[in-house]
Amino acid sequence: MNGSDARFMARALALAARGAGRTRPNPTVGCVVVADGRAVGWGWHRRAGAPHAEVEALAMAGSRAQGATAYVTLEPCSHFGRTPPCADALIRAGVARVVAAVTDPNPRVAGQGLERLRQAGIEVTLGVGQQEASRLLAPFFSWVTRGRPSLTLKSAASLDGKIATRSGESQWITGPAARTRVQRLRDVHDLVLVGIGTVLADDPQLNCRLPGGRDPVRLVVDSQLRTPPDSRILTSSTTAPTWIATTGTADPDRAKRLAAAGAEILHCPDDGQGRVDLAALLTLLGQRDITSVLSEAGGTLTQALLDARLADRLALFLAPRLIGGRTAPGFLAGAGIGHLADSPWLEDMTVTRLGDDWLLEGSLRYTPASETPCLRD
Repeated sequence: MNGSDARFMARALALAARGAGRTRPNPTVGCVVVADGRAVGWGWHRRAGAPHAEVEALAMAGSRAQGATAYVTLEPCSHFGRTPPCADALIRAGVARVVAAVTDPNPRVAGQGLERLRQAGIEVTLGVGQQEASRLLAPFFSWVTRGRPSLTLKSAASLDGKIATRSGESQWITGPAARTRVQRLRDVHDLVLVGIGTVLADDPQLNCRLPGGRDPVRLVVDSQLRTPPDSRILTSSTTAPTWIATTGTADPDRAKRLAAAGAEILHCPDDGQGRVDLAALLTLLGQRDITSVLSEAGGTLTQALLDARLADRLALFLAPRLIGGRTAPGFLAGAGIGHLADSPWLEDMTVTRLGDDWLLEGSLRYTPASETPCLRD
């Protein structure tokens, strides 16, 4: 790898990020075609069924792709789906070299695209920008390899972990810059999830209020269908659907009323205690081509997702204030862990200043399955 490889891959990754939240169930991919040290074509995958990033970049490059280098954030596909194989398009264009960030874990590809390029005499370099590409592609990788979406826990809290005062006041703990970042998170996730407690306490809309933003699917985990038919999640103006996950013990008449109000009812197995089985719910979402979930749930559901080892990332917004109080709710609730050795922890953690607030992000890791039973699958 050289400096130019890193620079042009960074550009391809920035292009790929433009498709985040818009390509499901396809991956977000960017491509840059470089000839004589300058970019002559570029593109990104914009939506499922649209041309792939390589095809867009090659179309822009035209004849200049002959003998050029193509930088692509994911191994070019080698199979026919809604569009023809990108590996074949690169071969036909006559590129001399392909630089790919990561391989595609899809069994229909899984190295076959790169091998096809090599057999055609094209030089292949793998691994440039691997870490950033893997982060961007985590939703697709989760969907392909685990059959369920990746899940990010989002919460806004005081420095002592409180998400509201003892009287229930919660708007606004964080400032405008942090709230704008939350809107961006909604924009790039396929679905935003809350529990019934959040709906009853806050009556949220859960739409994206960024100019040009995209509303995610809204999902309420509501085991007994207590969602009011006139709640804003059902009455606000949006093209995104609202789904309500419930169990077989919920009142059928409530289901009918909510369906009449515009909700789609998802019937899920219960966990043996009358609550929605969260692992089964995520599998159902995967079957519906949902690849990324942003949970904006309260402490009880957030803790349940952690306990079930279903959360993959944390995005915790911290405000420089102290709330205190034994009855003030925290961003985690429930019984909690009994031993420090069982606690999940963050890897690859970053801290970003947002006005007066901070955003702490990282990947969640759990005690190895050999020591503690893994409840994820």
